[in-house]
Amino acid sequence: MSQKQTPNYLFPLIIVFIVCFLIGFITTMNNSMIELCSKAFNLTAQQGQYVNTAFYGAYILAIPFSLLMSKIGYKGTLILGLAIAGIGFIINSLGINGVLDQDVSTIYTVFLASMCVVAMGVVMLQNVANPYVMVLGSPEKGAFRMTLSQALNSVATTVAPLFITYMIFTNKDEEGNVIATGADIPGPFLGLGIFTLIICGILVFLKLPKIDEGKQSAEAGEKIVEKNSVFKYPHVWLGALGIFMYMGVEIGVPSMLPYKFKVMGMDGATAFLAFYWGGMMVGRFVGAGILTKFEPRVLLSWCITLGAVCIAASLVLPGMISVWCMLAAGLFHSVMWPLVFNLGLQKLGRHTKAASGIINTGVIGAAILMPIMGAVVDNISLSTGGQTIIDPKTLKEVVTPTSTGVAIAISLMFIYYIYLLWFCWKGSKIGLNEK
Repeated sequence: MSQKQTPNYLFPLIIVFIVCFLIGFITTMNNSMIELCSKAFNLTAQQGQYVNTAFYGAYILAIPFSLLMSKIGYKGTLILGLAIAGIGFIINSLGINGVLDQDVSTIYTVFLASMCVVAMGVVMLQNVANPYVMVLGSPEKGAFRMTLSQALNSVATTVAPLFITYMIFTNKDEEGNVIATGADIPGPFLGLGIFTLIICGILVFLKLPKIDEGKQSAEAGEKIVEKNSVFKYPHVWLGALGIFMYMGVEIGVPSMLPYKFKVMGMDGATAFLAFYWGGMMVGRFVGAGILTKFEPRVLLSWCITLGAVCIAASLVLPGMISVWCMLAAGLFHSVMWPLVFNLGLQKLGRHTKAASGIINTGVIGAAILMPIMGAVVDNISLSTGGQTIIDPKTLKEVVTPTSTGVAIAISLMFIYYIYLLWFCWKGSKIGLNEK
């Protein structure tokens, strides 16, 4: 009696893990530019958060890109995403080199526009990576594979702030403070563009399997009663909002940390971000093992609760202790993305691709929530003793943040935690006949 051989998805899974590494590196590198862009281009807190808006705003295209993925397939989307990201880096390098003799606002605009192009490529890669990881193996181990891929992604996020600190903005004054200028950006970004295009060229010649989610579910013995449209699954839309809120949590810490340092009279927040992303790396590796023993919803609820406790502690404890509490939240934020994403992709069969695009659209939360938090820092600071300084280079007003302004902005994260806890136990079950 012959037994049907299970497909070996190890090699394509390794390829996807490499893509996850690149996604993490590019995404965190962009966010890590906030402190240094603020110095180089003399930005207010709200203006500095436009780095997040330009990048994460591209995720509004997640649904159209997922539909494109349905037409050109996983491999086609993978190659196209890498090509667009690589071209975006090269545009960044050549564009900034071309306007270095102009005012800093022009250089900053070119930087934001080119990083938006890079982000479009990353959106495509994200659309490929998440459902690819989910289907390259048994459905029961989907959350485990997703968490492991995010663990590798976190290795890249830990390296990225160090790359910014030690490879891009390396000029310092006599006191050791960073002297940041737009001229520091083109060289390293050109190298990243070339590297990304080389990976893209290699993938063109690799043979990757076609994935049929519906067929795989049937072979696994899953009985999924599919609806005729992905738009009829409430847990998908609530999952997208979950990712929206999660981005406020994950990106809120590294985005607010520079302002916390500033009100403490300190410099160098970017270098400390390696501890935050490193905590996420450790948490994801640990989480990959824990998920084999604990129910995902239980683990997610504990991580949400403990993450909120860390942020609360950072608001009431003094000095560097508060900074370390804020950074420690990364350990608990580590497995939230894969668990929320996995809850949003339950029992979808052939609708998995489209649902992945919908859920990925929630990443625009970082594009919207971060400028709001930046505006809170600016406006509350103005009403609590913050000074308005006229920058001599740009003749624009720059607000010095106050501890009250920064604390209130950080406190917005508790709203995000509350929604995530609700989605974990209630929202993710709506429409699935789960109790």
